Amino acid sequence: MRIGVPKEVRNHEHRVGLTPESAAECVAAGHAVAVETGAGLGAGADDAAYRAAGAEIAPDAAAVFDGAEMIVKVKEPQAAERRMLRPGQVLFTYLHLAPDPEQARDLMASGAVCIAYETVTDAHGGLPLLKPMSQVAGRLSAQAGAAALETAKGGRGVLLGGVPGVAPGKVVILGGGVVGFNAAQMAVGLGADVTILDRSPAALERLSAHFGASARTLYSTGGSVAAAVATADLVIGAVLIPGATAPKLVTRAMLATMRPGAVLVDVAIDQGGCFETSRPTTHAAPTYVVDGIVHYCVANMPGAVARTSTYALNAATLPHVLRIAGLGWRAALRADAHLRAGLNVWDGRIAHPAVAAALGVEAVDAAAVLA
Repeated sequence: MRIGVPKEVRNHEHRVGLTPESAAECVAAGHAVAVETGAGLGAGADDAAYRAAGAEIAPDAAAVFDGAEMIVKVKEPQAAERRMLRPGQVLFTYLHLAPDPEQARDLMASGAVCIAYETVTDAHGGLPLLKPMSQVAGRLSAQAGAAALETAKGGRGVLLGGVPGVAPGKVVILGGGVVGFNAAQMAVGLGADVTILDRSPAALERLSAHFGASARTLYSTGGSVAAAVATADLVIGAVLIPGATAPKLVTRAMLATMRPGAVLVDVAIDQGGCFETSRPTTHAAPTYVVDGIVHYCVANMPGAVARTSTYALNAATLPHVLRIAGLGWRAALRADAHLRAGLNVWDGRIAHPAVAAALGVEAVDAAAVLA
């Protein structure tokens, strides 16, 4: 199969779909790989490294899209990229379609076969292609929140770990999954006063057993969220409903109860955000203020640590890239129900039930597609 890797074009997005090592694996398996010139520079990989791996260097994105049977990316295709897709071409990347009807319409119109990293599942009910970036984003969320709390950044001027004689900052984490766990690890490591809220008794038990007295856990209700947010210096939104729009757990009215200069970090922004006042921001302009509360809502947080993120992501995605390329997308999805869960768009239709529900359209049965 001919595999194309374009350079990411989203603001400050420096990750790349395949590392040189991953490209070499694809070439060794008998596939042709074309990488847009400069695509790997942000992750520490130059064109020479890709040539040494056996890949061809394409002069621009148009050449990559024109020659590829499968496009491997990191972030959702931007408008100019969506116009280059063609019927039957496979797109394998993060999509996050639920809060993005414009992208969904374009992908449906393209006729491409769109497989989303974030809805591929595993035998344990997890999301293995989302997990590495959730780990990175969770850890970054505590760092970003700590920086945003600085007075020069508009924050309350609170050091999360405090100092002798001064209490540490209060961190509230909404969601105890992969993002929340990693955010809590960082916040606890900084010495903050950490509270984690979740609706799953099993998750709360797991978190309590892991952190012990270093972090408290609370069952998440409207009341417990409101009470926790009111006294927080930093709130990290770490909720996820696979394929669906994130629930709005913090309302605008709650901002009035918060301390001026407190910080909200919305890691769920790719799925529409879990704060009512959230809107996507970029690494170039990461924050804005609403009612005195600093909001950090960067939609590609892991892009800030592109090398770590790229290699972590490739470790999870490469086996699926090889399977799709080796068997063809139909046979690969037919053979693997977990990979089949990643099918989001096919033949102008939405093929994931949660995505379809969020977009208000009828879903096509993925199993029927492959029959």
